[in-house]
Amino acid sequence: MRIIAGSRRGMRLFSPVGNNTRPITDRVKESIFNIMMKWDLPADAVVADLFCGTGSFGLEALSRGAKWVTFIEKDRRTVEILDRNIAKAGFLKSSRTICYNVLKIGAAVQEEMYDLVFVDPPYEMSRNCDMASDVYNLMRQINLQVKDGAIVILRTHLRSVVLELYGQLEMIDKREWGNMKVAFFRKQTREKLLEDLEKSF
Repeated sequence: MRIIAGSRRGMRLFSPVGNNTRPITDRVKESIFNIMMKWDLPADAVVADLFCGTGSFGLEALSRGAKWVTFIEKDRRTVEILDRNIAKAGFLKSSRTICYNVLKIGAAVQEEMYDLVFVDPPYEMSRNCDMASDVYNLMRQINLQVKDGAIVILRTHLRSVVLELYGQLEMIDKREWGNMKVAFFRKQTREKLLEDLEKSF
């Protein structure tokens, strides 16, 4: 894995041995970031990278001009590799690493709410994102941790049931690559959400 574009373009990332993480290919990551350009992201954005593994999404965002990234990963051995990647890229002053269970703290708001959140749960967890799932509860929690208009990107198994709406997070785009599905959500204002609900009756 490597950083594709921006100030750290071409930098290779340290990766763990084994199958504990679910790294994204450079081709798919580049496609996701190309889609984000239509929302002028990630430039100057406050970002959270959840289930971040070795930090591929968040480091790419910092390289492309994000203001801040909070990395959250519960596996301590993976976090050690993540910290090496952050130090190698020189992003220690523009990021924070939290070793904790994402499902308990969500995006863990710092001084500012987030403009952009990557949600990349483990393979088995991502198979189901309906109302009975951990992912559903997490997405509802993220509602309270992002700004109006924020973008939340959810990567899941291709056949996963992904809802069109999680609280104020409304799906606005969806793409498929191989055995994965990537859904893009935008946080609506509460007024817009109520207006849409009224129209549906």
